[in-house]
Parts: sequence; C-alpha cells; structure tokens
Amino acid sequence: MEFKTFSEKQLTALCFWHDESPYRDCDALICDGAVRSGKSVCMFLSFVFWSFYRFSSADFAICGKTVTSLHRNLITPMTEVLRDMGFECRVLKSQGILKIALDGRENTFYLFGGRDESSAALIQGMTLSGVLFDEAALMPRSFVEQALARCSVEGSKFFFNCNPQGPSHWFYREWIKKSEEKRALYLHFTMAENPSLSPDILRRYTSLYSGTFYERFVLGRWVAAEGLVYPFFREEDMAYPPERCHKYYISCDYGTVNPSSFGLWGLCDGVWYRLKEYYYSSRTAGQQKTDEEYYRELERLAGERRITAVICDPSAASFMTCIKRHGRFTVIPAKNDVLDGIRRVSDCLRSSRIRICRGCSDAAREFSLYRWDEAAVKDAPKKENDHAMDDIRYFVSTVLYGGAAGVAVAARR
Repeated sequence: MEFKTFSEKQLTALCFWHDESPYRDCDALICDGAVRSGKSVCMFLSFVFWSFYRFSSADFAICGKTVTSLHRNLITPMTEVLRDMGFECRVLKSQGILKIALDGRENTFYLFGGRDESSAALIQGMTLSGVLFDEAALMPRSFVEQALARCSVEGSKFFFNCNPQGPSHWFYREWIKKSEEKRALYLHFTMAENPSLSPDILRRYTSLYSGTFYERFVLGRWVAAEGLVYPFFREEDMAYPPERCHKYYISCDYGTVNPSSFGLWGLCDGVWYRLKEYYYSSRTAGQQKTDEEYYRELERLAGERRITAVICDPSAASFMTCIKRHGRFTVIPAKNDVLDGIRRVSDCLRSSRIRICRGCSDAAREFSLYRWDEAAVKDAPKKENDHAMDDIRYFVSTVLYGGAAGVAVAARR
C-alpha cells in the first residue's frame, strides 16, 4: 500500500491523541461516513501509533464483524504497511493474536469477531488498554459495550469506525449524537477526504449506488431505508439471452405455502445472465407441490445443460435432500445475509456483472414491488414479493462473492 498524502481530516484522526493536539483529552475517536474515504486505514494506524506512544507490554483488542473479515480487510494489508515503517508484526492466527514490536517494546492485540449477541462472551474477563472497532455499526450493542467495559487501564481509549446505517441505529443514537457527552472526537468522512481516489474512481463509485445505498455509502448519511429496494431497475433494460454460455448455475428460493422461484444462470463474456426462470405460487394455483414435483421442474429448467451447482435456500432441508438423492446436481446451501446480499445485488446490477433476461417476468414484477419496510426498527425489506429477489440474492452472494465454484468442484471429486 502506497501513501501519497493525507487529507486534513485524516491527519486529525492520525494524531488526535498527541500531546500537541487540541483533542488529546478525548476518550474516543469516531470516524463515520462514505465508503472508500480512508477512515479505516487512518484509524488503524492511529490506534497502533497511540498504543506505542502511551504503552508498552500492554493488551489491546481489535474487533470486526468476523475475525475472517478483520484479517481480510485490515490485518493483512495493514501489517505490511507497519513492516514497511519498521514495526515487527507477528500474526498468530490460530490464537487470534497480533503482536507488534518496535525498538525493543511489544504490545499484544487480540482479534475478535462481533457477529451476534453471543460474541460478548468472547471478550469477558480481559483487561485492555484500548479497543478498535472496525465497522462498529455491524456489531451488536452487547458486544461493543462488553469490550468497552474491559478497558479499565488508566489512559485507555476507544476507536470506532463505521459506514452509516439507519438513524434509529443504537450506535448513531448513543455515540454519534452524544459524542460530546461521551468525550469523543467525531469526524465525518466523505470520499473527497481520500486523496488517493482519482476522479475516475470517484465517478465509478457514485454511479454504482442509488437510493438508500447512495445516501449512505456515497454521501455518508444516516438515513432510513425507504421506497423500492432496487429503484434503478427498469424492465425495458432487460437483456436478450446470449446464444451460448460456458457455465451454468440454478438458484432456488423454495416454498410450500409461499411461492418457489428458480433462476437459471449462464456465464457469457464475463457477465452472468439470468436466462430463464420457474415460478410457482401454491396460493395462486390452489394446490401445493411436493419436493419430487419441484425436482422435476428443476430438471426441466436445466434441460440438457451441465449445471455446475444448484444454490438452494438454506432452510429448504428436505428439498436439498431430494436433489442429492437423485444424484444429478451438486447442491450448495446459499449464503443468506439479507442486507449484504441486497447491497451486492445492487452493485452487480449497476455494474452489469449480472443481467436479467427478457422472459423472467416474475423477477421483473418483483423488482417493481420489492420495498423496504419503513415500519421496521432495523433495515429490512418487506416480506412480500421477494421470492425471485431471494433466489437472485442467493446466487450473487454464494457464487459471485462466496466462492461457490470452488466448493462445487470439490464436491464432485
């Protein structure tokens, strides 16, 4: 990673704890705002520099949504940066520890994932000199507050960074709105605060998002999700199916009382096309179908094509068992994080990594009806008109972002 220069706001984040800084007495640093605004890099460096400026042989915590994402997004790239600066870094991955040394002094950084409410138990009983939360808004309040309670060493500080969520989010209400009361320095970042982004890259990011995601990820605003989930989708822009594809998947959202939606996907010239679909509503038809009947529809949708794998609704255990019993298709449970999945689908549609083909009429209908639930406390789409939306989300999250191709190959062997 190469640093060309830092913006004024990035420099403030880097040095707020220094004796000559007007913010040196703050107990916490909060950086929120747009994606790709440079806040995570500056906060990590600030956290490490501060830890060596104030402490030696001390324990700290670095927290992400998961330990895997923490390594991928922060630890792996930033330890290389620290080594270039003269620090010695040892990652003890099996123990969840990062040890950093400089000029004969060493500090220990414990790595934690704050995925859900049960994660709070992981950090109980520790004594810490400071903690950094990467993507704090994605962690449950119980985990964050348990980690804060561990920071009982004199002079300890808290470091938070996050992208915005809804205005009713606990972190926005309890920390950002009360930053002065909490003795926290609050810095709001936009993409313009990152000097390493070229004008072309800035234009690319601003074109990728719309609606709520544009408000949050580009403008960095804590706004409520409202209106259509995919407001940019237009039926007239649907694609014509390519003549030939060289790889195929089928994604399934399975229902007995609720509708079932299957999508056939084909890869052509780097673009995934949703070529055809099967959609059945037992309520509309007045008759439910069995797993075997749905399997026959799956075979009809596949035709003679060699299907790499069927990506299936992870709750549809009996249908997955039925597919496996017939022995023709490899079946993979879908990744089912709704909000991350919606964001990924939005990115892929805007960048044309996926195209919905003419003839997928039920998908087109649901795109025009799929809306955010404005009455929900947390971001959530309404649980209606969402069955093709779910099978599309399963495909994108599992194949384009989840490495399902490698899993499928391994399963065949």
